[in-house]
Amino acid sequence: MTKHQIAKVLIPLCGVLCFFPFTSGAIALLAGVLIAFFLGNPYNTKKYTHSLLAFSVVGLGAGMNLETVMQVGLQGIGYTVISILCVFLLGFVLMKLLKIEQEVGLLITVGTAICGGSAIAAVTPVIRAKSNSVSVALGTVFILNALALFIFPTVGHSLEMTERAFGLWSALAIHDTSSVVGATVSYGAHAAEVGTTVKLARALWIVPIAFIIGLVVNRGNKGQAQGGKKPWFILGFIIAAALVTWVPALQGPGHYIEMVAKRVLVLTLFFIGLGLSKQTLKEVGLRPLILGVLLWICIGVGSLTAIELGWVE
Repeated sequence: MTKHQIAKVLIPLCGVLCFFPFTSGAIALLAGVLIAFFLGNPYNTKKYTHSLLAFSVVGLGAGMNLETVMQVGLQGIGYTVISILCVFLLGFVLMKLLKIEQEVGLLITVGTAICGGSAIAAVTPVIRAKSNSVSVALGTVFILNALALFIFPTVGHSLEMTERAFGLWSALAIHDTSSVVGATVSYGAHAAEVGTTVKLARALWIVPIAFIIGLVVNRGNKGQAQGGKKPWFILGFIIAAALVTWVPALQGPGHYIEMVAKRVLVLTLFFIGLGLSKQTLKEVGLRPLILGVLLWICIGVGSLTAIELGWVE
């Protein structure tokens, strides 16, 4: 059998295994990466990733109490705003020092500051970014997301972080919602609740940030592009949590929906791994990757320090 034929059989098999409890998010991601690197991916799995992620987040909402969600979200507004501003300021400074093209640097900075791929997708049409710039930005964020699934739980356990502290740190320092959920679910239920809630509250900033960037970048240009895709799953998450919170009869079904959503999330991480190819690494290049890594380290170390010192709770 050729590599292509092996991959066509192996990928569906691994997809099925993602629905079994013994398959963790990290294992699924690693399996996807290994298959993509050594066998290739004959399927167009990328087009399903966003939809599966959206379903996972909405389904996780069915297992949460909205009153808790609202409380955590409101508590996080202050440090969310501060961290976003700090990332943007640092991003612009590093773009100048590394002499990175403004378009690529802006997309990587936006992805780091807010919520990874979703923020990049929203800002792309606003600034009319070139396809190769978008590819580089998404590739950079994607690589760091993959690393976060392994690095963050390891650091969290080594520092003996509480579930709440770890969930908060993950929401502030990991790019995409999928990776935040993947990392926190493996750490504990409360970590997942805190991490998902704070990350979704952070994702709400996509809309005003995209609007402001559009005004600044497109000054003087007629017919500027409209905003990109909006993260509708945030509303779905809130509705699901509200129904389970205030309709007691739905708490039982909500538990099962949450269980299914967690397994779908594992499948999503497998698909994400399948998208990390050698070509993606080549497109990223060195300087944009350095920018992404430096921003990631700064926000990761900065937010972890603030949490450990009790400045952020």
